[in-house]
Amino acid sequence: MKTRTKTFVMPDPTAGADYLAETLDTLGETVTLNMGPSHPATHGVLRLILELDGEEVLSCDPVIGHLHRGIEKIGETIQYNQFVPYTDRFDYLAPISNNIAYACAVEKLLDWELPERGQALRVLALELSRIGSHLLDVGVGSMDVGAMTVFLYTYNEREKVHNFYEQLTGARFTSSFTRIGGQIHDMPEGMDKEVLRFCDECSKTLDEADNLLLKNNIFMNRMKDIGIISRQDALGYGLTGIHLRASGVQRDLRKLNPYLGYENYEFDVPVGEIGDCYDRYLCRLEELRQSIRIIRQVLQTMPQGPINMVDQKGTLPEKRRVLTGMEELIRQFMSTTEGVNAPAGQVYFAAENPKGELGFMIDSKGGGIPNRLRMRSPSFCTLSILPKLIPGHLVSDIPAILGSFDFVQGECDR
Repeated sequence: MKTRTKTFVMPDPTAGADYLAETLDTLGETVTLNMGPSHPATHGVLRLILELDGEEVLSCDPVIGHLHRGIEKIGETIQYNQFVPYTDRFDYLAPISNNIAYACAVEKLLDWELPERGQALRVLALELSRIGSHLLDVGVGSMDVGAMTVFLYTYNEREKVHNFYEQLTGARFTSSFTRIGGQIHDMPEGMDKEVLRFCDECSKTLDEADNLLLKNNIFMNRMKDIGIISRQDALGYGLTGIHLRASGVQRDLRKLNPYLGYENYEFDVPVGEIGDCYDRYLCRLEELRQSIRIIRQVLQTMPQGPINMVDQKGTLPEKRRVLTGMEELIRQFMSTTEGVNAPAGQVYFAAENPKGELGFMIDSKGGGIPNRLRMRSPSFCTLSILPKLIPGHLVSDIPAILGSFDFVQGECDR
């Protein structure tokens, strides 16, 4: 590393060549570079203050908070169901995953357990959401290092996922699909066959994308041995999801602490060896294949029956019964004006989201509004390692590292 100094001293031109070279070498000042918050390589409003010695990064200071909206405090002023649309805006690349994680947290507080079909429907929605999120990162992350064609392949498949969102929820992006105690409606008839056909098509696309990238020397050179996170650092910085598994830690909440019946499905948890950008890419690609495997099992074993909690206070009755019965009309009025009547207590629920462990801590004093609501953001923890990870790399390595991180500022800043 060159010695940094703020004083510029002109060298003696009559001195010898060795003295002149040594003096010039001590004059090199570092350069401070602002990368973001409006930069395509930062994937959102992330600002990196980089100190550079030529092309080498000496220090990195990430600046977050540009998307801070005080969502947690908002959640402490409205009913539990009214907060569901806000969860769409956390990880806006996998909104249904946030919906379901939050609903599961509230249902844990209420001590509710969904019927089997309701749980299976949520697992289907979660894995479709995981596929959509991972497809985007594989495509955009590859494009960041020069592989444009793969992005076109993966985004085409992601559009199909959004078509399923539209069938399932009525919206393609921010769906607000989940309710406390169930979903807004069941899967439409014939969707299961379309999803199975998509699983076959997506599997072929993943194989084609993998072949394109593994034979691309530029991609391999820019991903291998770049952004290495050791097992110790991954655990020390609280990384979760793929970032932790790529460093050799086999931790997946769907296996470790199963919810929504995940223990009934067979799937593998991919684990890396080195913890570099290439390992994170391989783990993400294999997780896509495992999600397809889970979806096939869900559709093959989809049980019959209700999808929501039946006749529970705080849930909406059938509209047909509301229009014909006084008790149901009163129940709908109470549910919409007061919400669910949660007991006093504290709960924490964590789900294995595409970005990592998304957790919700709810403190309740009773009633339809939480006393305190806090969120465990996986992207926030992921970005915390940047000041240690990026120094020593070149500026051109940063897009590869950030692309492999698959973070989103919506749930980082909250």
